[in-house]
Amino acid sequence: MSSTDSLRGIERAPLSAAFTREGVATAIAALLFTVIIVSFRPFQPAGAELTGDGGDIVNQLGFGSLGAVSIFSLLAFADPRVVRSLVSPSWALLLGFFFLSVVLATDPPTAMRAASFTMIGIITMATILVLPRDAESLARVVSFTAVVVIGLSYIGLIVFPHEALHTADSQEPEHAGLWRGVFTHKNIAGPVMACFSFAGLYLFRRGQRWWGAGIFCAAMIFMLHTGSKTTAGLVPFSIMIVVLPSLIGMRLGTPILFALAIIATAVGTLGIVFIPPVKHLAAIYFPNLTYTGRTTLWEFAGEMLAKKPWTGYGYESFWGTPLLLNQDQPFDRPWDIRTIVHGHDGYLDIAVLMGVPALCVAVYTFLIAPLRDYMRIPARKENIFLGDFFMMVVLFTALNGFLESFFFHRGDPVWLFFVLGVLGLRQVSLRPIPVRLRN
Repeated sequence: MSSTDSLRGIERAPLSAAFTREGVATAIAALLFTVIIVSFRPFQPAGAELTGDGGDIVNQLGFGSLGAVSIFSLLAFADPRVVRSLVSPSWALLLGFFFLSVVLATDPPTAMRAASFTMIGIITMATILVLPRDAESLARVVSFTAVVVIGLSYIGLIVFPHEALHTADSQEPEHAGLWRGVFTHKNIAGPVMACFSFAGLYLFRRGQRWWGAGIFCAAMIFMLHTGSKTTAGLVPFSIMIVVLPSLIGMRLGTPILFALAIIATAVGTLGIVFIPPVKHLAAIYFPNLTYTGRTTLWEFAGEMLAKKPWTGYGYESFWGTPLLLNQDQPFDRPWDIRTIVHGHDGYLDIAVLMGVPALCVAVYTFLIAPLRDYMRIPARKENIFLGDFFMMVVLFTALNGFLESFFFHRGDPVWLFFVLGVLGLRQVSLRPIPVRLRN
């Protein structure tokens, strides 16, 4: 074979590789990841509400198509053994509680429509994980989605400034000037950009220096302009807890620090409301600590939970429902609970909607099982890098869940990233991640 033929063969290789079975699967995964994070109503602040009531045809058709493509791709392209490996008894039990809460909802048909969006989101994230056949393919999926989502968000600041920025004439004029990009709110944009910064770090560590550094810097700059102090503080904290022990050869330190961070955050948030000694100490040393009025919501939710601790009130059947609209509003209550859409604490909301037993299963599935999976990751470079990425996502979103509520929240991008991290940790713990051989 001549040298010219060799060059032509090399030139054709990337194009022909894109139309192989593996190439098509990777392209589908990248498309699914990008579409579900961007959503079907980008640059529309009312997008979340349109998704929530189940009556918006764009979201119905969009999510229905996502579900159909995901299921078809799982059957046509995914390795059945890898798909089965993502299924666990704890997830099955938790989803059982989830569907029980749908049955017990005050309006089961409406709750079922909302729950269908949630299930499609979970299935889609699982599909994104299992379609790429090797580390290079998965890295391509992550980098493509990060570039598109971050790029669209920056473009929106110029092309659609009134939609990509919070404005003074919105329902929250105090957020005027803060960035939200393609997302409905800065509290979604900030955590999503944080997760993309972790993706940039992952790409950088596995050798894609320029792409990784570019994604990391672009995501961090955007995240800082969302004005979320909590997110800005949690990002370096999450990176340090996951990466530092690995660098000094003490990977066991990450699960220990993870557990300590979760416990400390739980005590420092819900503990000042529900644990009497902690509440007493907080009243003495931090009398003004209310997390912007969240403690009022938590106290009210705790009182209501005590009335239905075993089953909760049902999915989509508490916040923003007639049950609360008919409640009396004391004049000295910082927040009007009648207009609140969620409890600003994901863990407490799981208990309120599904019951305390469901919360116990969720704590195991969302927090304990990922720690076990992280400790079982094989000592292979690709597994370690990918496992660290997923662990940073899980740690960050799990801590964020103590101040925001996104668990089982339909197509919420923060919830989707959390699912990706939890399922991803399970995947990297059960099998070596293949690496494509380079000629």
